[in-house]
Amino acid sequence: MDKILVSGMEFYGYHGVFIEEKKLGQRFSVDVELEVDLRPAGMTDDLNKTVNYAKVYQLVRSIMEGNPVNLVETLTERIAGTILVQFETVQAVTVKVVKPNPPIEGHYNSVAVEIRRERQS
Repeated sequence: MDKILVSGMEFYGYHGVFIEEKKLGQRFSVDVELEVDLRPAGMTDDLNKTVNYAKVYQLVRSIMEGNPVNLVETLTERIAGTILVQFETVQAVTVKVVKPNPPIEGHYNSVAVEIRRERQS
């Protein structure tokens, strides 16, 4: 299956379990991989036959900058589910939400959740 990749989207959100996270907020990074047949768009040069990734960005932004949730898992599920609802040509989606600086002790680069969801027939 062909893929559209929208990676390294960065947002500031107020998600997390701790009060400080909801009060101060923090950066998040999101990668989205859309599995879709791109042949019709490639052969016709017609934007209506592909997925408009500007709209994907706006959708992800509305979730990431929207109502706070406790878990990165919740954000990831919302993004994947909304993409499948909003873009009928997407057959499957992989979403990765990265929390670069979660308030936990230790040395690490980041914490991330990645899921893949397929359209149910």
